[in-house]
Amino acid sequence: MGVGGLGHLGVQILKAVSAARIIAVDVAPDRLDLARRMGADDTVRSGDGAVQEIREACGGQNPELVLDFVGNEQTLAMSARLARIRGRVVIVGIAGGTVPWGFGKLAQECEWIQSSWGSIAELREVIDLAERGLLKPETEVFPLSRVEEAYQALHEGALVGRAVVVPDA
Repeated sequence: MGVGGLGHLGVQILKAVSAARIIAVDVAPDRLDLARRMGADDTVRSGDGAVQEIREACGGQNPELVLDFVGNEQTLAMSARLARIRGRVVIVGIAGGTVPWGFGKLAQECEWIQSSWGSIAELREVIDLAERGLLKPETEVFPLSRVEEAYQALHEGALVGRAVVVPDA
């Protein structure tokens, strides 16, 4: 969930290191287009019916792995609905959402992980993927004098991919 700055790279990493069927979820059609270009097998627009559409794409069951690159109330609620018994939910996004915790509220034996960064070994793996041309970040470059514009675009969700701020010429 969330095919923005990190999510579009997540799609590419999964495609490079696994045979998993990748279902990308986002609210924005342009980000779903990006997900398809990056290798997603299916895309689902977030909203009413998204959980059912994801289940149908997974052969009528919940996915084994849910990656939430947003982490707000809506995406965490969807993660909870998609969590599967003995599955895994990894929350990467830090948008401040919460998950109701308690017996009967979440799938049993489902592992929930919050991950903001990886190990040095994992960083080396990502660098290797990039060196082999398997990761192609989508970027929009902003000169330092327009850094506020970059932050505004991030805040409004207007960026597709990553913002890169460089010194003025």
